[in-house]
Amino acid sequence: MGKKRMTESTYRIQGATGEWEVVIGLEVHAQVTSNAKLFSGAATAFGAEPNTQVSLVDAAMPGMLPVPNRECIRQAVRTGMAIDAQINKWSRFDRKNYFYADLPQGYQISQLYHPIVGEGQIEIVLDEKNPDSSTKVIGVERIHVEQDAGKLMHDQHPTSSYVDLNRSGVALMEIVSKPDMRSPAEAGAYLSKLRTILRYVGSCDGNMDQGSMRADVNVSVRKPGEEFGTRTETKNVNSVRFVMAVVEHEANRQVDVLEAGGKIVQETRLYDPDRNETRSMRSKEDAHDYRYFPDPDLLPLVLDDAFLDECRASLPELPDVKRKRYEQALGLSAYNAATLTADADTARWFETLVAEAARIQGKSESDVAKASANWLLSELYGALNRLGKTLETSPVGPTDGAELLALVADGTISGTIAKQVFEIMLETGDKPGKIVEEKGLKQTSDTGAIEAAVATVLANNADKVEQYRGGKEALFGFFVGQTMKAMQGKANPQVVNELVKKALAG
Repeated sequence: MGKKRMTESTYRIQGATGEWEVVIGLEVHAQVTSNAKLFSGAATAFGAEPNTQVSLVDAAMPGMLPVPNRECIRQAVRTGMAIDAQINKWSRFDRKNYFYADLPQGYQISQLYHPIVGEGQIEIVLDEKNPDSSTKVIGVERIHVEQDAGKLMHDQHPTSSYVDLNRSGVALMEIVSKPDMRSPAEAGAYLSKLRTILRYVGSCDGNMDQGSMRADVNVSVRKPGEEFGTRTETKNVNSVRFVMAVVEHEANRQVDVLEAGGKIVQETRLYDPDRNETRSMRSKEDAHDYRYFPDPDLLPLVLDDAFLDECRASLPELPDVKRKRYEQALGLSAYNAATLTADADTARWFETLVAEAARIQGKSESDVAKASANWLLSELYGALNRLGKTLETSPVGPTDGAELLALVADGTISGTIAKQVFEIMLETGDKPGKIVEEKGLKQTSDTGAIEAAVATVLANNADKVEQYRGGKEALFGFFVGQTMKAMQGKANPQVVNELVKKALAG
């Protein structure tokens, strides 16, 4: 496991008594992608009417017995494998006792003593421009599986709170990092990378705005090199940006308290994004406060080799491996490779684009990859940002993009005309070939027509021809530009260059 840390953080908080270092650990709750809950057959879809997805098990009716959902266990194991973690063939469910209005059983079924996944690691990139030289390895302590609680709604009635049990019993993976992060940027990079991995694996959709992934942020401060300080835990933070804001705000608050002679209390806090501040919720409980004990209704989980082999075989190519392949096999820049692999959907879209472009042009994927990447990251992304759309809702699909790239590659249209064709594709959804045909945008390599245009341009600019022949060679571009203009951008630039050179030499 022990990979060397290549980048040490220089992030410090400047206090009145000197510099302080921040120590961060994240506990991420990720909702497992499955059609049914962890111990019942109730549905898990987001946005259903309150209390329409609640089985007798979720409502804790007397005599109901939990039965583990194989798919939830499989997804947790696959996630562990994706971060190179220890998979525990023997694990056990425990009861964590606390009474809360949205937890009908009065206890949560979780795993404390024997989790399903042990130690692993996630490599983060701190500078997107230099992804290979700015990496750091963050340790993962464990991943355990547990049930979610329901949801209390306090804004539906003037004097009462309503409870929605749709989420009660939904399977969560709790992914606990080691306290290895030292800056808001590192915490943000870790959460983003973890989300990317979960989405590649398909074990969680990563939709933080819907609550299917949220982070508890543990922060403490210390003088560099000293022992860890007392930490606070800020619960249920639901975006990468907010996690970074919590780290910054909470670390500064702790420094202020310590420098004023106060003590940090180990406690649970909440983040208010509107005020960008954290506030105390309750003093921190320890494990013994929850009275954990093995769940008597559930046998230990015992995983056999066949199950583990099937989990490993089902894993896709993961982001780090994909990024290196894009650089080495496809010849992409480190930055483009990192950008294209940061999201599973983007990588899939790009791979379809490259495969189609190679097929249409009769070339290898490595021959068409650079042009495909540049078009996707600049032209398509630029247009989608302008239209407020995403790759998912893009009016232009990868096959249409590949056809457009092929028209440029074989000289049917110029790069300039391609931009016009692309705009029409975005508006109408028409195929590029059809647009080029209907609008008469084909590039001409008809030397006779181009020669005539060159002759006219030179005749109209006799003074500049003199200057060029007198040694002012920078004017060459002017003649090419004027010829392209006369041909309405439809002349093949290569042919224009050759014919202008020939005419000027004559």
